[in-house]
Amino acid sequence: MIRTLVVMLKEPHPGRVKTRLGRQIGMTDAAWWFRHQTTRLLRRVEDPRWQTVLAVSPDAEGLVSRVWPAHLPRIAQGRGDLGDRMLRALRTPPHGPVCVIGADIPDIDRARIAEAFAALGSHDAVFGPAADGGYWLIGLKRSRAIPPGLFRGVRWSTRHALADTLATLPDHRTARVARLRDVDTADDLK
Repeated sequence: MIRTLVVMLKEPHPGRVKTRLGRQIGMTDAAWWFRHQTTRLLRRVEDPRWQTVLAVSPDAEGLVSRVWPAHLPRIAQGRGDLGDRMLRALRTPPHGPVCVIGADIPDIDRARIAEAFAALGSHDAVFGPAADGGYWLIGLKRSRAIPPGLFRGVRWSTRHALADTLATLPDHRTARVARLRDVDTADDLK
């Protein structure tokens, strides 16, 4: 059984990544932080127990970018809102459990990812809740079809994102792993 960890990330251009943070600390500084945060995160999550794949945006530029490690396979995020792009990332690997994470969570490490994959042993889905009501990880066992309505009606970037997503999985056994924080504002950097 092949496990896949998909890391969602954007090219670190000022004004295109971490814009809420950028409005507080400057767009160039926010892009610099994101680039270095992502580099550290990728070193911390690569592991022989799973395949690490980068879901990149913008598609064409990200697929050939020299910013990210060349040895990691890449897929294009494609068009649509966050739900459309995450759904694509969950469907793309050929088989086995898949976990999708963002790149702006400083406390993710191998142990957190291993915990999520372990939870999929006895659950259909796993979530890593974030302190703001969203989530830093979603994982699916994929032993059954991915619901066509997954992510439908989710209010992204609100305190309702996790609850809304759970509502799209009413007949799935779900687990939660550690609550972590993401970085959206200058206060989050502390």
